[in-house]
Amino acid sequence: MKRGVQLALCFAGASLLGHVATVIAAPRVIMHIAMDRLSEHGRLINAFRFSGRVDSHARWVVRPSPDLAYASCVYDLSHGPVLVTAVPGVDHGYLSLSVFAANTDNIAVFDTLRQPQGVRFALALPGQAVPPGTNVVRAISAKGIILDRRLAPDAAAFAAADRARTADSCTPI
Repeated sequence: MKRGVQLALCFAGASLLGHVATVIAAPRVIMHIAMDRLSEHGRLINAFRFSGRVDSHARWVVRPSPDLAYASCVYDLSHGPVLVTAVPGVDHGYLSLSVFAANTDNIAVFDTLRQPQGVRFALALPGQAVPPGTNVVRAISAKGIILDRRLAPDAAAFAAADRARTADSCTPI
């Protein structure tokens, strides 16, 4: 086989391997790192973690918005589903809650524009039983992250959002 053909095949193989690693492995590695950081190295699973007010030094998520109050729950469904609740607060401030799978796929989004009374659902793997009448989100992976974002453009709004988000729950059923 000619040297040029060998080099072309080697280049094509390396490109294919790099592409597969980027598309399949990179999202999982990124989420593994994020889940490790957000769960305080595995100590805080199936419970919300509340971040302080975002400033120029806050980088626990990539480029967080200073106008938002964040809460996150690293979930693990390997022992059963979790019940997730988030209330908008007394001033009915805006709340957006997103559920991410272990490969970074966004599998569900809720907000108080569509659910002004708050968000409540069971997060479960296919085949896991949940209480009858409960809104269910079927996860595609046993582990992932739930991200709660609340509008908090100033100190007073952050204080109100902070009070409201302490009622958030992400608990095993």
